Amino acid sequence: MSGEGASRMLDVQVRTEDGTEIVTVHGEVDMASAPQLQTALEDAQRGGKPMVVDMSDVGFLGSAGLSALLVISEGRQDQLRVVASDAVRRPIELTALDKLLAVYDSLDAALAGGANTAAS
Repeated sequence: MSGEGASRMLDVQVRTEDGTEIVTVHGEVDMASAPQLQTALEDAQRGGKPMVVDMSDVGFLGSAGLSALLVISEGRQDQLRVVASDAVRRPIELTALDKLLAVYDSLDAALAGGANTAAS
């Protein structure tokens, strides 16, 4: 596999910090990798804690990834926060999911849980 292909692979890590599940996502979320993201999100939500999905290092978010975020957000009210790179923010805004998802510019802002800083 070339170095370019390896850089696009999805890497998802989950950790708990101050009572919040933080799901850190690196790479690209497309039809092939979205099930991996979905599984990580489902595992992280089992504890019922607030969740931050840090997608600040995601270079592509396709419709399958949007669907995974939408499914996991159902019934969570303000407990799901998404940290969005430009590549993530654009499809969220184009599909009006920023009306349903709390989108933030930084992990610190999402952890603080203040006003949705990315929506305007």
